[in-house]
Amino acid sequence: MRSSNPVFSRRGFSRDNGGYAGFDAQQHQQAGTNPYATNPYATDPATGMPQAPARTNAMTIDDVVSRTAMTLGVLFVTATLSWVLLPVDPENLGMSYGIGIGAMLVAFVFAIIQSFKAKASPGLILAYAAFEGVFLGVISAATSTYFGAGVVIQAVLGTMCVFAAVLFAYKMRWIRVTRRFYGFVMAAALGFILLMLANTLFAVFGGGDGLGFRSGGLGLLFGAIGVILGACFLALDFKQVEDGITYGAPREESWLAAFALTMTLVWIYIEMLRIFQILSGDD
Repeated sequence: MRSSNPVFSRRGFSRDNGGYAGFDAQQHQQAGTNPYATNPYATDPATGMPQAPARTNAMTIDDVVSRTAMTLGVLFVTATLSWVLLPVDPENLGMSYGIGIGAMLVAFVFAIIQSFKAKASPGLILAYAAFEGVFLGVISAATSTYFGAGVVIQAVLGTMCVFAAVLFAYKMRWIRVTRRFYGFVMAAALGFILLMLANTLFAVFGGGDGLGFRSGGLGLLFGAIGVILGACFLALDFKQVEDGITYGAPREESWLAAFALTMTLVWIYIEMLRIFQILSGDD
């Protein structure tokens, strides 16, 4: 089973064995073979020349950029509309959060359905982005109401800075994605998610801040850990895109790249928002 969820696993590009494209690609490079040798769009990574008659259907970086821009554009539009059309009512905060949580659950369902599909579904991916945008719009509006609009702006700028920094570090080869790197990130992410779930359960049934992992000094620490994990997932996403282009993944796989990048950026934004909320509350 392959998943596009940035928390639990990374979705590899289409492969017969269902493995993770980035790591298997490294093994094939060492063996002098191409994992897409039977793919009519495949190229030789050593020479960059087609291994089969050239076709126009191979994934390119332009495909990834355009589909990521489209997905993020849908998310931004619905986030803006939900902020404007669904203003947070301080006297009925539960209803505002209920709308946001409902949109998040719908987005989660779309993400799970896409994860189980053998091929990318642009409709599902854009629907995920639309409902995720509603959720982000609601929580951003609530943050702006109680902590000031500056917190939201700081979270957006922080997310953009993380993306740019990881992309630069990856292009400079300061970050090298290996199987060990992948295993460490996935183990750390699983532990992080379990701790956050435990904190949420304690908060729901015990009241207060639960175990205190999302407030005060511990909140800042775990927020920073969340951002670092998000940055690591960005590196995994970049590796998938690089290998998909090198080994001739079909063009429709660019939707999966857009999906993964969007989910990772949402993850980083939420963690950034939490960090700046805590810092603002301490002023």
